[in-house]
Amino acid sequence: MSISYNIAVIKGDGTGPEVIDEGVKVINAAASLYDFSLDFIDYDLGGQRFLTTGETLPDSVLEELRHANAIYLGAIGHPDVPPGTLEQGILLRLRFELDQYVNLRPVKLYPNVETPIKNKGPEEIDFLVVRENTEGFYAGSGGYFKKGTADEVAIQESINTRKGIERLLRYAFEMTRSRGKRKKLTLCGKTNVLTYAWGLWMRTFEEIANEYPDVHTDYAHVDAICMWFVKNPEWFDVIATDNMFGDIITDLGAMIQGGMGIAAGGNINPAGVSMFEPIGGSAPKYTGKNVINPLAGILAGSLMLETLGQKAAAKSIEDSVVKTLSNNIKSLEAGKMGYSTSEVGDLVAKYLS
Repeated sequence: MSISYNIAVIKGDGTGPEVIDEGVKVINAAASLYDFSLDFIDYDLGGQRFLTTGETLPDSVLEELRHANAIYLGAIGHPDVPPGTLEQGILLRLRFELDQYVNLRPVKLYPNVETPIKNKGPEEIDFLVVRENTEGFYAGSGGYFKKGTADEVAIQESINTRKGIERLLRYAFEMTRSRGKRKKLTLCGKTNVLTYAWGLWMRTFEEIANEYPDVHTDYAHVDAICMWFVKNPEWFDVIATDNMFGDIITDLGAMIQGGMGIAAGGNINPAGVSMFEPIGGSAPKYTGKNVINPLAGILAGSLMLETLGQKAAAKSIEDSVVKTLSNNIKSLEAGKMGYSTSEVGDLVAKYLS
């Protein structure tokens, strides 16, 4: 083998392990065809560990993850764990500690996948959302005054730095250029109301745009973006936005591409350790039934390989998913695919060759 990668695997909760197992199967099959190898190292993080030990992400584990080439993450979420505990203790901490400042979400409708938008197909729905991933409201700045009284005040502050905005936008401009589609970058914000934060975003956007004369730029308010996603998704190529707005519009994007079962994303540190995950939840009611759709997890593996530089293998996996969707899968819903979870993984791996 010409090159080997150390991949930290966090299988997660509920059906997360079943999905990630199929992703590992397909990734290994692609690696064998394209002359590289992967050493997958499992880490027991998630709801069950928290319920057993009270730990979310121990410092010692975090230190080990810093030395991985990438992190492959399954769905995190357990019905017996208070909301926010795992999200803040694992997901947000990994993003912040590993400085994964780009959240990359492809919104792509594949053949034979239904979209709720009338008269739109794969040619119209194919864009990227580049979301700032470590600042904004998610920085956790704020507090309470007179908590628990009739006079209680809650303050939640959105933190936006020139450095954070600039590096996110530069990544978005480079992605727009290299993507080779329409070379159009749209900034999504709310300049008419959030004047301080989005004044900084807009000024930075306009300054950097001067360095990319080949990239067409425009701006739209976040509410208009939501409207145009549904009415004219073909207008978009790459969209850059902040943490909160990105969180909202990417869920809408997932729905117009066919649902959470086909949506994958990456948390990117271009100079460090990046993390890749299916977007859907842990679906605990289907745990162990071998009926959950693993395609989002497999596509997350494809995105991981692309980011690691194995672009041919990544493209091969995506093409195999398309063949599986076109030739075999009846539905993306759990239990309605016409195949079991493991059989879908087998199909994607078979089409690689």
